[in-house]
Amino acid sequence: MRSRSIVIPLQLAAACLFSLTTFSQTRDKIKFGKISAEDFTPTSFEKDTSAHAVILADIGSSEFQPDRDHFELSYKRLKRVKIVDKNGYDEATVTVPLFVSGQSEEKLLNLKAVAYNLENGQVVETKLESKSVFTDKLDKNFIMKKFTVPGVKEGTIIEYTYSVTSPFFFNLQPWTFQDEYPCLLSEYTVTIPEIFDFVFLKQDINSMLTVKTTLDRATYNMTFETNGPTGASQHGSFSANTVRNVWTAKDIPALREESFTTSLRNHVTRIEFQLSAIKYPGSPVKPVMGTWEKFSEELNKDEDFGADLSKNNGYLGDIVDQLTEGLKDDTAKARRIYNYVRNNFTCTDHSGLYLSKPIKTVFSSRNGNETDINLLLIAMLRRAKLNADPVVLSTRSHGVTHELYPLRSRFNYTMAAITVDTLTYFLDASRPYLGFGRVDMSCYNGHARLLSKDVPPLYFNPDDLLEQKNTFVMLMGGEGGSLKGSMQQYPTYFESCMIRSSIKDKGKDVYFKGKEKDFATETTISGVELENLDDNEQVLKMKYDFEMKADDAGMLYINPLFTEATRKNPFRSQERRYPVEMPCVMDETYTLNMTIPDGYVVEELPKSAMVKFNENEGIFQYLIQQNENSIQFRSRVKLSRAVFAPDEYNSLRDFFDMIVKKQSEQIVLKRKS
Repeated sequence: MRSRSIVIPLQLAAACLFSLTTFSQTRDKIKFGKISAEDFTPTSFEKDTSAHAVILADIGSSEFQPDRDHFELSYKRLKRVKIVDKNGYDEATVTVPLFVSGQSEEKLLNLKAVAYNLENGQVVETKLESKSVFTDKLDKNFIMKKFTVPGVKEGTIIEYTYSVTSPFFFNLQPWTFQDEYPCLLSEYTVTIPEIFDFVFLKQDINSMLTVKTTLDRATYNMTFETNGPTGASQHGSFSANTVRNVWTAKDIPALREESFTTSLRNHVTRIEFQLSAIKYPGSPVKPVMGTWEKFSEELNKDEDFGADLSKNNGYLGDIVDQLTEGLKDDTAKARRIYNYVRNNFTCTDHSGLYLSKPIKTVFSSRNGNETDINLLLIAMLRRAKLNADPVVLSTRSHGVTHELYPLRSRFNYTMAAITVDTLTYFLDASRPYLGFGRVDMSCYNGHARLLSKDVPPLYFNPDDLLEQKNTFVMLMGGEGGSLKGSMQQYPTYFESCMIRSSIKDKGKDVYFKGKEKDFATETTISGVELENLDDNEQVLKMKYDFEMKADDAGMLYINPLFTEATRKNPFRSQERRYPVEMPCVMDETYTLNMTIPDGYVVEELPKSAMVKFNENEGIFQYLIQQNENSIQFRSRVKLSRAVFAPDEYNSLRDFFDMIVKKQSEQIVLKRKS
């Protein structure tokens, strides 16, 4: 159980690893309460101005211990942090989540926390008082212990240690070796008897971890009540082989936020565990993790998920009959039901694998999370005798799922799937802007599962999502040396969704008043025409006229892309150690036909350029030419995939550098003297 939970911003690895010039950290040297003046010596990490705190050591262990007739997990943690400046004070506030199920619960024990300050060459302690530890109930399965180490100021070293005992032997705690702050030493020791078979889910993209494995044997004393609580107790012991793993990482860089990253969970150096089977001596092996078929069966029978789908749900009969009346085509029926649910129910949360309330209550209250709404959609589709099933997935910000392992905790989102003849449509009625058969960008995160009989895997890969955008501009001279133009644009599908939402919220006039500010010079927009505004199935077609004022000095400075120029390179770091994960494949084309205004001549014209990315995987075209009194211009940015490996980062950054540079260039017109 990690302190602070750990709630860290979505940030990526630092541009480079730092080497330490101060004392070397080892586990043997880290003892609670053993702080000397030497520990306050600056580390080389502090030379990085973004290091608001430095984790000097983070050491944990988990082991299994017998408690009468069962095993408990004992988890211990010691963390020592140096606070560099005020922006690192958040490290002094710690939260420890504890799992609860029925009458059983995890318990926080032996908590000690101290702040150390160096005053006149002496180390001064400020200790946490027990009354300063608070408890919050998160939900029926989790409580949170929270405390703040007192006496913290710039330069303080804080240290805390605690234990968690858990009756839930399946809940072997994970360990994250990276944080938003750099770390000198992170180490986690896990000792597992052969009774328990765990799958290790290790993530170490940058090869930071070393592991030392030791085999041993241990004797466990147990007490059994032969005839229930009132019967006699029987004592016994048995021996079992044990495996002790010690994972260590040193000189770990901080996690830095970068553009186009789904979730740090996918890339952070981390170890997790999943109980696979239990093998007591003399007893048959008891599988725990199960199969995808078992996973689907259990979710479909779960009262907090799919149990209501197997019921008659007679309360839906009237509305379903009304919606499907006169329709013979199953796709038309599905479309009608989908549109009804999407338009008449409000989603309150888009990150919940389970129902927040029974489906009947969702129907009467007209709101719920995305699982509530999409399971209601499935219930209505099934009521119409259509072949509909749930789809479970993990959104991009939640992290990827494991295709081999049916782990519920990896999933956080539910959609619907309907099969008509040989075609399958994926439906999400929780988002009012989505058309029939459309999946939101946030769901394009790789592996998902269809909870039908065979539980087939599904793949929503961003490399398969093509978002095209086309813009056409006509430009000519206006009165008083101004420029008049007309713009016609077909935004991408999801950009169309955002525009529809903005116009619905603000109104058309306010929305286009805001667009006037996107132009570099004073501009007025008029004659707005919109097609497909109310048709969520199609991309929007947008057309408007605009007029730009001329410079008083008789000069016209024109960026031929106007509001469509890429102004900043999204890739700023010199180096990147994680993949670039764009949400889709992009293809944007922009065309300008310009008539040079009367009384002006071309003073300066950008040069054409063409850049390829990896030969045939991307292209940037910047083509411009003058023919007498007209200028033709075309820009195209196209990438054939959305995900790029770390070793492609520099090429991708250079590619966008060229885009930003060229798209900032201007056509300069000068008034004839």
